[in-house]
Amino acid sequence: MPYRTIDDTTGATPLVKLQRSLSESARNRNNLILGKWECANPSASVKDRVVKAMIQDAEERGEIRPGDTLIEASSGNTGIALAMQAATRGYRSILIMPENTDVFKRQSMAVYGAEVILTPRSGGIRYARALALQMAVEGKGFMLDQFSNPANPLAHYKTTGPEIWTATKGKVTHFVSAIGTSGTVVGVSRYLKERNRKIRVLGVEPESNNSYISGMMKWQDNQRPGIYEKKKIDGIETVSQACAEYRARKLASDEGIFCGLSSACACEVALNLSESVKEATIVFLIADRGDRYFSSGFFPV
Repeated sequence: MPYRTIDDTTGATPLVKLQRSLSESARNRNNLILGKWECANPSASVKDRVVKAMIQDAEERGEIRPGDTLIEASSGNTGIALAMQAATRGYRSILIMPENTDVFKRQSMAVYGAEVILTPRSGGIRYARALALQMAVEGKGFMLDQFSNPANPLAHYKTTGPEIWTATKGKVTHFVSAIGTSGTVVGVSRYLKERNRKIRVLGVEPESNNSYISGMMKWQDNQRPGIYEKKKIDGIETVSQACAEYRARKLASDEGIFCGLSSACACEVALNLSESVKEATIVFLIADRGDRYFSSGFFPV
């Protein structure tokens, strides 16, 4: 195919090797840590995969067609991906998010033509999602609902997981990802464990409910998203806000990898893991770029 649309460039992202972040102990154990660079997607985050899959699934089911309005609750990356792909495919988009969402992300959605609705900070993403559901019930648009849509993990089962397996030639031993909707960790785990049951998959959550790390949630067991599958995750690690900010800055200055805090959390867990395993190939997900968080003050100059 000689010409492609922008959303056709989704996926096939590279694995990048950490060079200076591993300790001497981890190096002596012959461990390899690789970051899955999802910033290479067209709207610069892992959510391009999910949004594309959810829209295509709804189209195939006959639930939506160009000209319709898509509604979604998002703390940022899903909203940007949806706004971009709605513009590509000829949909209107309404995006609902807490008022403390990073200004850069809100501006990015608006540039793509999305209508942005802000909800009270105190209600978090749960309140935003409730409003999105209400608007969908009222007929104001179609809600993709990334938190319960099976196309979310299926996107990673069909693309992200196979890419990791192929790129490592089946040598991957561990996969680490932040938990937001849980789609990434569940979908990748499903694929990798079908190839090798010994592969360990770790999810990462913020240490505290008071943390503001976009793309991550501190879920209570009775509140987890509908797509969450506990049996697909071998363990859940927590990372503090301060540690996430430190690791994000170190990745930029030591590795040239400028990523957001959820990615830094996944990297921190991968580095800690490298201290206790041998001959391991550890892959962690780099969900988005750090420049989306300049207004949050995480990267002071």
